[in-house]
Amino acid sequence: MKRRQFLHAAGASALLAGCTTITGQARPQVVVIGGGYGGATAARYVRLWSDNRIDVTLIEPNASFISCPLSNLVLGGSRQIGDLTLSINALADKHGVRIVRDTVTSINAEKRTLALASGQTLNYDRLIVSPGVDFMWDQLPGMLKPGAQDSILHAWKAGAQTVALRAQLEAMPDGGTYAITIPPAPYRCPPGPYERASQVAFYFSRHKPRSKVLILDANDDVVSKGPLFKKIWKERYGGIIEYRPSFRTADVDAGARTAISELGDKVKADVLNVIPPQRAGSIAVQTGLANANARWCAVDFLSFESTQAAHIHVLGDAIAVAPLMPKSAHMANQHAKVCAAAVVDLLSGRAPYAQPMLTNTCYSFVSDHDVIHVASVHAYNAEKKTLLVVSGSGGVSSAASALEGEYAMNWARNIWADTLG
Repeated sequence: MKRRQFLHAAGASALLAGCTTITGQARPQVVVIGGGYGGATAARYVRLWSDNRIDVTLIEPNASFISCPLSNLVLGGSRQIGDLTLSINALADKHGVRIVRDTVTSINAEKRTLALASGQTLNYDRLIVSPGVDFMWDQLPGMLKPGAQDSILHAWKAGAQTVALRAQLEAMPDGGTYAITIPPAPYRCPPGPYERASQVAFYFSRHKPRSKVLILDANDDVVSKGPLFKKIWKERYGGIIEYRPSFRTADVDAGARTAISELGDKVKADVLNVIPPQRAGSIAVQTGLANANARWCAVDFLSFESTQAAHIHVLGDAIAVAPLMPKSAHMANQHAKVCAAAVVDLLSGRAPYAQPMLTNTCYSFVSDHDVIHVASVHAYNAEKKTLLVVSGSGGVSSAASALEGEYAMNWARNIWADTLG
């Protein structure tokens, strides 16, 4: 997003002092659901760009922020989950965000209220929903059986399952097979499954050299950075990684650790890692905000306001994305800044900035130090009312390198600081 948009947003704060809300309070009330890369960033920047004239409440059940980016390194053995676990307290201590550790159970868009699991009801003038993704388990019937999800892990939300999947890999005998199933796009973090396969292969190459990594991809080809990943797999992990495209997992036999394709093909593994098909987080689906095939949330890209409900904005992985826009942490952070600027403007009586521009970078570790990346720039197109990739922007790495590994770690430290303050 351009600097003049930041200044435009910050300049609106002078008008906010006289803004009267639907609740009769002198200070506008913004509530944010979800403390991930989208929600936490939005909460911080609404406070910052309004000069603290807007009250912001963040609803987040978890006490800590655990980064999905870099979490595959836990599986490769070069990081611990504690390295990716960060406090969200600076949002309250430094920026004055009220943090409520609770879960939203319902939203009343007409009354502009929401209910919490604790029984509390909150009013809002603007609601920002950043619910992440949830899984479409009904598309994998075997995973609905008792105990299936405890033994066949997804680890697609960083945390306890990441640690548990690492333990499964450590317990696997040398000569065993790790299989990962990849759902049809779109899903959270397009290059993430291929980075994960690379990390597991790196671990095997050091500690279990007779073991295999089997990639069962529902897509016709590698979704992101395909030529680079394939080159690396051939040169570094030849004999370890096998890639099978167009293997659409339709069911799982958890007891037999077997993935079953829609054609009836069965693949058994010593460690089976099933990444299910995904949709917007449950609160978005339950409240009707997921109005794109009942799966993703359509938004106005000038403000990220829902096309389904006024005064509600949706961010991050939950949205129906613009063309070639990935569901990534970097992009969620960018959504949040466009949205925060728009919310400040709207609560001051101004129209949102008409020319937002977003950037994205996704880094993928293919060993403990070597990294490849893909980058892009997205600008608002008024005629098509969407964000389009700027011609000639971005690109991909020419090769994996340790220098890009340094860039990736600096990116992580910077986005954590930017998101959490």
